[in-house]
Amino acid sequence: MDALELALLAARAAEDRKAGDVMVMDMRDVTVVTDYFVLASGRNPIQVRAIADHIGEQASRRGARLLHGEGYERGRWVLLDYGDVVVHVLCEEERKFYALERLWGDAPVVYVAGRPALVVESGN
Repeated sequence: MDALELALLAARAAEDRKAGDVMVMDMRDVTVVTDYFVLASGRNPIQVRAIADHIGEQASRRGARLLHGEGYERGRWVLLDYGDVVVHVLCEEERKFYALERLWGDAPVVYVAGRPALVVESGN
């Protein structure tokens, strides 16, 4: 599975658990750290953990290897690092405060809440 497929899988898995404001950002021309960010919001720490768990299960099922994870215990901001894809699942308050989509505003948005925002060729 390539990075875009993994990012979209993570976004859809977040939506399966009723995450809000699901978004995939193409980071390839903005940073060397990762190819895609997946952002999703939960209403509370329990939902944030449930979203992160489901993403992890779906990604693992497709053979993706989690390189690093953090924030699960508190459940306010869970980060799942798959190398080419970094998933951020935040409580709504943290999502508004840290505003990652504004911080990384130069990155094109390729997926928003169930629909592609723009066409991106897979595997670039």
